[in-house]
Amino acid sequence: MDQFKYPRLFTPIKLGNTWFRNRIFASPTGFLDTDYSGALPPEAAFYYERKAMGGAASIAVGECVISKNVSGASRHISLDDPMQRNGLARVADAVRRQGAVCAAELTHAGMYAGRMAQTLEDGYGPVDTEDNGRIIHAMNEEQIEEVIKMYANAARCVKACGFGMAIVHAGHGWLLHQFLSPFINTRTDRWGGSDENRARLLVEVLKAMRKEVGPGFPIEVRISGSECYDGGFGIETGIAAAKAMDGYCDLIHVSAGSHEVEQVFTVTHPSMFLSDGCNVKYAAEIKKHVKTPVATVGALVEPELMEEILASGKADVVEIARGLMADPDIPLKARSGREDEIRKCMRCLACFSNLLNEGQFKCAINPEIGHEAEYRFELPPAHKKKVLVAGGGIAGMEAAIDSAKRGHSVILCEKSGRLGGTLLCEHEVPFKARLREYIEYQEKQLEKNGVEVRLNTPATTELAAELKPDVIVAAFGARPVKPNIPGIDGKNVFSAEEVYVEPDKAGKNVVILGAGLVGVELGIYLGMLGRKVTVVEMLDGINHGGNNLHVRALNVEIDKYGIDMHFNTKALEITESGVRCQGPDGEEIFSGDTVIYAVGQRPLYEEAAELRCSAPEFYQLGDCIGPRNIMSATAAAFSIARNIGRI
Repeated sequence: MDQFKYPRLFTPIKLGNTWFRNRIFASPTGFLDTDYSGALPPEAAFYYERKAMGGAASIAVGECVISKNVSGASRHISLDDPMQRNGLARVADAVRRQGAVCAAELTHAGMYAGRMAQTLEDGYGPVDTEDNGRIIHAMNEEQIEEVIKMYANAARCVKACGFGMAIVHAGHGWLLHQFLSPFINTRTDRWGGSDENRARLLVEVLKAMRKEVGPGFPIEVRISGSECYDGGFGIETGIAAAKAMDGYCDLIHVSAGSHEVEQVFTVTHPSMFLSDGCNVKYAAEIKKHVKTPVATVGALVEPELMEEILASGKADVVEIARGLMADPDIPLKARSGREDEIRKCMRCLACFSNLLNEGQFKCAINPEIGHEAEYRFELPPAHKKKVLVAGGGIAGMEAAIDSAKRGHSVILCEKSGRLGGTLLCEHEVPFKARLREYIEYQEKQLEKNGVEVRLNTPATTELAAELKPDVIVAAFGARPVKPNIPGIDGKNVFSAEEVYVEPDKAGKNVVILGAGLVGVELGIYLGMLGRKVTVVEMLDGINHGGNNLHVRALNVEIDKYGIDMHFNTKALEITESGVRCQGPDGEEIFSGDTVIYAVGQRPLYEEAAELRCSAPEFYQLGDCIGPRNIMSATAAAFSIARNIGRI
């Protein structure tokens, strides 16, 4: 192993009787794009197989409920439904043939089961309580024994379908977590009261599963090491749960948080505002108390950090979810010394938001995710073209790179002196470090793939006439909209872009017009720099552009920095001392020595369209069509580049 930079990361580990080729596991992610019965389509196999192709040792299928009657959401995979088994077997086979172990996450929603059906039917959990108007009854002995049996049957099912490991989800607020929690589980019988009694259900589930699958079949258990909020349980409860299951499972997977508490959603799924490996501390503490191998998860993408976690004994396995969507090839790249080529997750939560909104995973910076079936096979060789890409922003860089990969001769022209487009203004923002790294990654890809980059070179009709390209891809971008408000030209008024570049332009008290992501994130940045920030928005909430889960992270930071948010409020006039507004309660003046507008972008559509007659093929993409986020710009650029040269 001396020839590897990360010897511990690529040391195999044996769980049960199964060898795992390295210590990088793909943490459970669900697949919601199912048919009406919840069956997994062939596309699911391509999605999970792609991760296995990238070199991870274990690939986990998330959100498999042990019975269709205990799901906490729609379209979960029901392991007691025989109609699901063909799709499950297809996924397991696809992962297995790539040399990885396919795992299935077994879940019971407990008192939240059936909640998404929007009925007031009674539910069942550890104790008598209520859940948003629903009556929840304490489970009796017979019901508890039935749950234990269902877990055992589910384990038998996944093994029969070809899975190589079962994962028991005992964290994040589901049934087994509910029994482990001293604040939820106040029972006084053998299923509650002491640490031992609260863990009894989990232990009995593991015993029953072991009886069904045999002594050598690996069982992983996922717990929340801490609930990470005031009023929730801390690491002591996580340690007690781990000690109780020690010896009954093969891997203890330590996560954090509870899905029922909005402010810790972005701890369970770390936001861009948190540090790399922010939840490792919980696994490290639990590992001190158990003999069973321990896995850690959350904001892990840097091979150096993952190697250090293993080398220092904080964990035995590192698990990655979103990072392997941004780049499924992290293991192979790290193993082969190409870690500088890793496309690093920005933790923007666009993938998760898109899953909930549209039922499909997508990634802001990896256009392959969600389209694995389409991009699985190479296209026929392209007819070689001379391609001029006009604009060096996110869309332009992606179009140039992918066109060059297809064998075309590509020239990229950018009128400014740097690549990155409008996002360059966020270059120094601490929580946008991954965005900066992504731009740098794309610059390296341009060089690697032989793209001729011409900076300080506007793409004009005259230049096109000189170059005579076969194809022009216009990705001119957009410019900030300057609202028509009295006082907008005052000396104390700036665009968000200007202040991102030069934050010293902002005084001590700042009023930001516009609560889109640009304005709110700028407000957080200025709050970090010690400014007092007020945000004014005409709509009734933050305009998240479809990334609704990122708003949860924003709200945590808004509270942290004391940012005043005013919705349903229209700016009427800007003065030297602030902004006069019309709000729900009438006119109001918000004081501020600096006013910043972040009310949208004007697409440079007409400017780009001037090139439409300068080449036989012409494509327009990105912000110069209409405001786009990184995900949609990247996806469009990738698709257009694949089409170039088809005929």
